[in-house]
Amino acid sequence: MSAAAISPNLFEAARLGDPQAIASLLETAQPDIRRYARATCRSSADAEDATQEAMWILFRHVGTIRSLLAFSAWLFSVVRRECLRLARKTGLAPAIDDSEAEAALLARPEADLRLDVAAAFEALPPHYRDVALMRDVKEMTIDEIAVALGASRQTVKARLHRARALMREYLTR
Repeated sequence: MSAAAISPNLFEAARLGDPQAIASLLETAQPDIRRYARATCRSSADAEDATQEAMWILFRHVGTIRSLLAFSAWLFSVVRRECLRLARKTGLAPAIDDSEAEAALLARPEADLRLDVAAAFEALPPHYRDVALMRDVKEMTIDEIAVALGASRQTVKARLHRARALMREYLTR
């Protein structure tokens, strides 16, 4: 999706919860979501299901998207994950072999990998992104992160695990 098709004012109003802006954002994004789902999913029925699920997730989580620039990457990662989930549900997609995925990542040029990692961080929901950045970039301990966020160790560990899983999924697709 082209971020140019969505005005910054519309995006910000939707992010802040304006019902008319959210409806307009959904209407503007739907054709691109559907087109991407048709190209990504294995069947037209899965593409329609993935489109509907992506629209629902966008409706529920538009307030968590930090910037218009991150919007497209976030939205398309939602569609990609939903297509994969539907394919696995029907047994059409094999389970991912972590060693093969890691080898493919290491084979990428370093500059491309850096951009992909930055995009993966940007695509994370804020509560996961904060924990992952504190741990993996700032190299803070779990206890330091828990104090900084006012959360329990278990919450921090769960968020870190989920953030890393989402990033791994983003990078291996």
